[in-house]
Amino acid sequence: MELREFAEQVLFATSLEEKLRAPDSITDERPGAALITPATPGRPDNLSFKPHTGAKSEFPGLHQLEKPSERGKLLHFFGNHELLATELMALVLLKFPDAPAAFRQGVFRTLKDEQEHTRLYIERMKSCGIAFGELPVSGYFWRCVSPMEHPIDYVSSLCLTFEQANLDFAGHFAKSFATIGDNETSNLLEKIYRDEIGHVAYGLKWFRRWKNPNESDWEAFCRTLKFPLSPQRAKGLSLNVEGRRAAGFDPQFIAEINVYSQSRGRTPSVFIFNPFAEGRIAEGKTFNPTKHQAQLARDLENLPQFLCRQDDIVLVKQKPSVEFLSRIKSAGFPLPEFVELPERGCPRPQQQTVGTTALVSSQNLINATPLRPGTGALQSLATRKLGSLRPWAWGPDSFELLKPVFASVTGEKRADEKRFNPEMAQLYSKTWSANFLRRIISSKLREHVWLCTENEIGVAVNSVEETLAAIAKIRARGHHKIVVKEAFGVAGSNAMRLFEPEILPTQLRWLENKFAHKRELVVEPWLERELDFSVQLEMTTQGLKLCGYTGLHCDARGQFVANFAESHHHKRIPAKIVSLFAEPKDISNQLLEFYGEVFSALETELREVDFIGPIGIDAFVYRTENGSMKLKPIVEINPRYTMGRALVELMRQTFQNSFGSFRLVNAAQLRAEGFENFPAYARALAEKFPLQFEGEPLPRIREGALCLNDPATAQACLAVFQVSRRAPEIHA
Repeated sequence: MELREFAEQVLFATSLEEKLRAPDSITDERPGAALITPATPGRPDNLSFKPHTGAKSEFPGLHQLEKPSERGKLLHFFGNHELLATELMALVLLKFPDAPAAFRQGVFRTLKDEQEHTRLYIERMKSCGIAFGELPVSGYFWRCVSPMEHPIDYVSSLCLTFEQANLDFAGHFAKSFATIGDNETSNLLEKIYRDEIGHVAYGLKWFRRWKNPNESDWEAFCRTLKFPLSPQRAKGLSLNVEGRRAAGFDPQFIAEINVYSQSRGRTPSVFIFNPFAEGRIAEGKTFNPTKHQAQLARDLENLPQFLCRQDDIVLVKQKPSVEFLSRIKSAGFPLPEFVELPERGCPRPQQQTVGTTALVSSQNLINATPLRPGTGALQSLATRKLGSLRPWAWGPDSFELLKPVFASVTGEKRADEKRFNPEMAQLYSKTWSANFLRRIISSKLREHVWLCTENEIGVAVNSVEETLAAIAKIRARGHHKIVVKEAFGVAGSNAMRLFEPEILPTQLRWLENKFAHKRELVVEPWLERELDFSVQLEMTTQGLKLCGYTGLHCDARGQFVANFAESHHHKRIPAKIVSLFAEPKDISNQLLEFYGEVFSALETELREVDFIGPIGIDAFVYRTENGSMKLKPIVEINPRYTMGRALVELMRQTFQNSFGSFRLVNAAQLRAEGFENFPAYARALAEKFPLQFEGEPLPRIREGALCLNDPATAQACLAVFQVSRRAPEIHA
């Protein structure tokens, strides 16, 4: 039989008997003209492709496999894949008659293997009470592979994608069927697994022959695949490294595919680390970060990966290294897809201003180089369906950057102009937070003696004269120490402490400079803080939801050191906070009830400006002159992600009743602890606090420390997540 005649039989036959019949010998003397790809292969009516709806096929989980009907469904799913493979191999023989003879003979041999696999699946599913064609079948493989324009498209999409993925699926389910005692099906899958190793090795051999010799296997593979295929489709439930080694993949390829992530159907949300919204709101496009601030932002640009799901997208200037992502994945964290945005067009960071005593807000620590829209990466994203847009903060910068993809967002119904507007901008103002707190306090002060009074709340000023008058009033009430903050804080230069008896000339110049630039300031008494904490919330279309409470450790200047989460952080205020009060048991419920009323009032305010997204509230307990403890329940409200929210999301990967902390280690701390660089510090940390896991079937972190950004590239800071069985002791 001629190879072309056999391929036509397999591709166009409308009975399984014909499609699965193979000759004993074959010749390839008359390959004929190239075939134009048909819309679908020939099939019996009961095996015609179901209409393409975009919905995923049902895939029975392991816990269901003890039922014969569920085993039959899974085998039916695999059987259709094998039949599709035979049809696509027949198609490649007909589309590329001029391909090398050795390649065509190899396709023929592989096709016969796929025919046998299909027959074996049909027999096994029949024993489970399922007839082939009894269930709907998908044509996804056909739609992805059949448009191939060159044989390299075939080997990359079928051999190196779908068959490579089957190294994972066949190996995984062979073990699963053995576990439930179905040894016959387990043995079948073991045979298919061994055959797939050979099929993938065959495809890899030809792929290497046809690819650009200047590209690595991984680079060429990523470039060759055409949407909707991606390397994500080339792996299954867990990565079978042994099978890939046997097929001939090099270690770098295996490492790359291990950490690669892209959505396989769910519309992804898009995240980006832009914690500089306040700067853009305050100064407009003239704003530039300091050199140190910009470096902090570069070091932490991958941080949103701990806020999102595996299918989501994180925009970065440089993708994290494979080695770093491998460590994160081994710790149990899902990996998102990283899309690079070039830095071209970003202004040069300005130098740090010297001579001003500054206070850094605990949740406004990091600033980023201003973002620039119109990159090729965003234009590419605009061609994909996106679920939602989740910048670290909605502001002028993120609005401009993400505007090219607004039309691609299908997961939320929201007018473009409502993503960020001047009304939302006011939520970033410390004046807004102070006024909101004043309204809350005025109605609750008599009911709760542990609340701060209106005298401890900041007042807005817009001139030097107003500032001096406000300072005089505060000091007349007995508060000598005072802090002056910018309403829209700019980390590193957003506040000034006034502890001296008289205002110094440098301090007066600072005030004059701010007002010359039309800045509004907030003047408030400096309170002797005992312990800070934050409340993490999410405003949704259904209302304001509590995400959790995190404690904060700040130094004597009020600067951020770390935050911590206790075992019941998702619903309780930290015990360390509650224990500061005279009657902790009574105060705990009172605090929760009070914050419930705060949330209700805040939800009303957020609805009025149509705000949707993350919210963080900073608060602290302070000691009065008579030694009693009081609560300042709102220091500021942050309408964005915060380090506290990052910790709440990190805690999802910890074992129950664990404690966690998040801290930023800077270069000065590094040297103080005797380390020359961040990689050395990270190695010592891993040796001293190795990760330990507990729990089944998905182990979670019980103890240990994990670096959240890459120590090999960090220049200004290293983010560290540490988990312990007891509350961590963190000192300023």
